[in-house]
Amino acid sequence: SAEKLKIFLDIERCDLNIKSNISTHHTHLNGDKHLIVRRGQPFIITLHLKPGRFVCLASGFTLYISSGPLPREESGTKVSFSLRDSTVDTEWSASAINDPSGNTVSLSISSSPDSPIGIYSLILDQNGHKTGLGQFILLFNAWCPRDAVYMGSETKRQEYVLSQHGQIYRGTYKHIKGTPWNFGQFEPGILDICLKILDENPKFVSDADKDCSARRNPIYVTRVLSAMINSNNDSGVLVGKWGEVSEGVHPGKWVGSGAILRQWAKSGPVRYGQCWVFAAVACTVSRALGIPCRVVTNFRSAHDTDANLVIENLYGEDGERISNDSIWNFHVWVDSWMTRPDLGPEFDGWQTSDPTPQETSDGVFCCGPASLRAIRKGELTKKYDAPFIFAEVNADVVDLVRMSDGQIVKFSGSTKSVGRCISTKAVGSDERHDITHQYKYPEGSKKERQVYEKAQHHNKLQQQGEEPGFHLKIKLADNMIMGSDFEVCAVLTNNSTETRTCTFLFNTRAVSYNGSQGQSCGFASDKVEVPPGKRYYGSVITSDRLIQLSAITIDKQTNQYHKAEKTIVLDEPDIKIKVLYGLIEGEREEIIGAVGPKQEAKARLEFTPTAAGSSVLLVNFDSDKVRNIKSFINVVVKE
Repeated sequence: SAEKLKIFLDIERCDLNIKSNISTHHTHLNGDKHLIVRRGQPFIITLHLKPGRFVCLASGFTLYISSGPLPREESGTKVSFSLRDSTVDTEWSASAINDPSGNTVSLSISSSPDSPIGIYSLILDQNGHKTGLGQFILLFNAWCPRDAVYMGSETKRQEYVLSQHGQIYRGTYKHIKGTPWNFGQFEPGILDICLKILDENPKFVSDADKDCSARRNPIYVTRVLSAMINSNNDSGVLVGKWGEVSEGVHPGKWVGSGAILRQWAKSGPVRYGQCWVFAAVACTVSRALGIPCRVVTNFRSAHDTDANLVIENLYGEDGERISNDSIWNFHVWVDSWMTRPDLGPEFDGWQTSDPTPQETSDGVFCCGPASLRAIRKGELTKKYDAPFIFAEVNADVVDLVRMSDGQIVKFSGSTKSVGRCISTKAVGSDERHDITHQYKYPEGSKKERQVYEKAQHHNKLQQQGEEPGFHLKIKLADNMIMGSDFEVCAVLTNNSTETRTCTFLFNTRAVSYNGSQGQSCGFASDKVEVPPGKRYYGSVITSDRLIQLSAITIDKQTNQYHKAEKTIVLDEPDIKIKVLYGLIEGEREEIIGAVGPKQEAKARLEFTPTAAGSSVLLVNFDSDKVRNIKSFINVVVKE
């Protein structure tokens, strides 16, 4: 009991019992060099005493824990507490067991479930005689019911906190391609780098005491990470680039977060990243700190620049696009699991945040966290940045043309084209899990329209124009593979009762996943006459991974415009992986040399596995013609 320990202990050494503590705290994957524990859960340390050196005192022990450069009791970064008969799960507490031999005393220490995360020092005070017992790192705890990040399912905790490998989905909603990624949150040194990210953020620099205190709140930490993963306002991790890359690393070449984080810790912002890289690194840091996190891809993702919840595609009479709003073929962000006491329990659960720098929030390039439940219900007053994220998944689209006299005419639109096949990796498998229903009600349903109208009540669309007399669509060939020719054509059907003469424009361009256009692959223009009920087949274009096809017809007799658009994702070559020896630690590169037409590129590497258990082997193929093709296999290494 505590009474039996009212003696002066002459401590020879303190054993932090790292191996047993990291096992019970699910931090064993970090290695056993440091004591890493999760908040709200007891850990045990052992005091080894010098024999025969006891002095009886009238009072017991006091333990002090402190974190940050300016620890203060008022901020929760400095706490003192005495021994109890047993620990409690609501605040910092400790209890002791005295070994009958008198050689050791074991202390069970439990942290508060809402303590700030970070590096802590532990000191024992015996009536003014202070002994440093060591340091430990405290993380969020998805296993603790009182922690804000508590997640009840063990299989989900394994996936969203402990899994180091995943799938990130790219392409188009009709051609979804999974890309393997090594999150590597438990690789040596990564946790230290994640804590360094928090210490580099401008809020810490301006007020370290306030920032360290706020690290008790996963909402705050997630918002800080949203800003710090990009480098637009600070010395954050990644520099974004969506054009030609002549120096640095092309975003498509990265296969994991570890190399990026290590490079940042060594030399500052890393060139370059795009949305899936920003999101993957954010997922790594979140999981490392103990916040359950998943990477999410939204296909046909709207970028609403003027916050009116409408994507306005404005074209000139020549078919050239001149608007600022855009729809990305796909966009990738993260969802993090936590409670929202600032919003109410009905908004607990998954929270979306986006580290890709698109628009500013409170003057900083960051976005979220916003509750998925708020997004689904159209509750756009719920912080943070709910209107922008709502538009990404649920904006309406309107197509406009600017006439030569300056008049702007609406010629088509859609309420269903944005926010398709929202995807994340399934729990416990490499399959794709469609989570569109978590973000919005079924597209076109009465409930979905009610939510949209609620969200956009002050920005209702002005209905104008008549039903089109034409129907325009684009037809594609099968098996469109990189390096091969293929055919596409536009089919224009006259559904009116009269013969129509119109100008027909067909344009193909290389396009980035975020909708920005590259060079033209081909253009055709013709003046055509289409009898009622008949079809016109546009000029055939042969095209040499991501190509946007646009067909526009202009009927100046009726002042009608019609548009059809499709984005092609060219199939990638297959990569076949055979493991003959084991797994490699880190990354290895093999130069293959020139590969001729119809030839295969082969590489053979030998390496020795460094740890037993399940892992993933990732392969990235890069060349001057075919860029960054990835594949993977799951591997089990036996003892």
